[in-house]
Formats: sequence, C-alpha cells, structure tokens
Amino acid sequence: QLQLVESGGGLVQPGGSLRLSCAASGFTFSSFAMSWYRQAPGKERELVATIFSTGGNTAYAGSVKGRFTISRDNAKNTVYLQMNSLKPEDTAVYYCNARKGSTYWGQGTQVTVSS
Repeated sequence: QLQLVESGGGLVQPGGSLRLSCAASGFTFSSFAMSWYRQAPGKERELVATIFSTGGNTAYAGSVKGRFTISRDNAKNTVYLQMNSLKPEDTAVYYCNARKGSTYWGQGTQVTVSS
C-alpha cells in the first residue's frame, strides 16, 4: 500500500526556518519524481518544488526560489523541504506528491508563519 506521510510543520515567526519531511512506503521511491505542493485558505493548490528521480535535478516556484531547498534520501525513502526566511504568505498546508505516470498525495502538514 502506497503511503506518503508528511511531518515537520508548525508555527514559526517570519524570518524563521522549518524542515518538512515526507516518508514514503509501498513503492519504488527512487524511480518517482517527488514534489511539494501547498494550498493556502481560499487559494488553489500550487507547486512549490520538485526533485526528479534521475540526476537529482530540482525545480522551484519563483516565490520560493533561493529560500526553499528540496532534497531526497533514496536510502531512507524520504523527501525533504528546507524552508528558510519564511514569510506570512508561506502559510499553507504543505503536501507531498509522488509522480510516475500516476500521482499520489500525502495528507498534508500545516505551516503557519506569524508573529
């Protein structure tokens, strides 16, 4: 059974940092492209960052480029999102996504940036 379980969300002040983790199971993790999406209240879900299965190439939304870093540990079947210099507009539920033909989602983790 394929599972994606996110963790690491929480409340942080503007300018702070958080690291999200997504533990994967039930599929060949290393062969899937892994992404983080987010959805703020009243807004559509948007792509934040992707790390591809081969070569470790990455891609970022313009709004997070230079502040967020996506990485993966294929030995641990885990993908990470390091978020630095957080802004209130980064507040959202963050979702882990696995894609290889079909697409799979985690349940999400809340990130709130507020003073």
